[in-house]
Amino acid sequence: MSPTTTDRVDVAFTSGGDKCAAWFYPAPGPDPAPTVVMGHGLGGTMDTGLDPYARALQAAGHPVFTFDYRGFGQSAGLPRQRVSMRNQVADYHAACDAAKRQPGVAPASVVLWGVSQSGGHVFEVGASRTDVAAIIAVVPMVSGLSAARHSLPLHTPASLLRSTTTGWRSSVRQMTGKTPATIPIVARPGEFGALTAPGYYEAYTELAGPSWRNEVDATIGTEIALHRPGRYAKQITAPMLVQIADLDQGAPPHAAAKAAFAARAQVRHYPCDHFDVFAGVAGNNWFEQVARHQVDFLRRLG
Repeated sequence: MSPTTTDRVDVAFTSGGDKCAAWFYPAPGPDPAPTVVMGHGLGGTMDTGLDPYARALQAAGHPVFTFDYRGFGQSAGLPRQRVSMRNQVADYHAACDAAKRQPGVAPASVVLWGVSQSGGHVFEVGASRTDVAAIIAVVPMVSGLSAARHSLPLHTPASLLRSTTTGWRSSVRQMTGKTPATIPIVARPGEFGALTAPGYYEAYTELAGPSWRNEVDATIGTEIALHRPGRYAKQITAPMLVQIADLDQGAPPHAAAKAAFAARAQVRHYPCDHFDVFAGVAGNNWFEQVARHQVDFLRRLG
């Protein structure tokens, strides 16, 4: 599946009073189609691994709208690098509304596309909107508590203690008007960071675009632990595709499968790890298949 070379367009929209950066990929065909609204995962920016998926869907006739959350990448917003699940879901809603205003699109509906953390966001956003034509969730993180338990063996007691104390320090700093304390998003096994599974540091840094920063507000542990987007699965009425990496060390595959069943979703399984679904990761053989299944899913919907 070869992405097209059609130019993307820099656009912007407002969420929570802040200007958010976005890229719009016009559809090559003459018939208006629902725009695929594409958000990233933990600490991700639109220049970090989303472009190949956007190009593949664009080549198949779908306009695509990718964006950066407030406080990340090219978007405005303070504090920087702070993950607020509530704010990110609000940003996703604002991005959907902005996507429907782009030229040459079907203005009545959108397709939600999420990966990892945003793969959970699309459950929540999809359950609360009436203009969703379809939903695609790629290696979704649907239960923060399950994810925390799943990754616990990958962290040393010392790194867990350091993460906890850094999180407390970050909370105190923000209560006194100071910038958050941060931790690395990704680190090598045994090192200090949010994601430390074998190969994750190399994979994420290979994908990294110029606006990506390997740091996140240290309160991320609390945000993730309390996040349960899978609980919205039964409220979803739009057709849904859930793509699960069966060897996922980051987003528990069993939790994703349970949420997919509750949403009555079509499910695809891949014998790979979390980052193996991205193009550009060394040794990755799964992007083409994952992208093709997305195109086939949308094509069958007409």
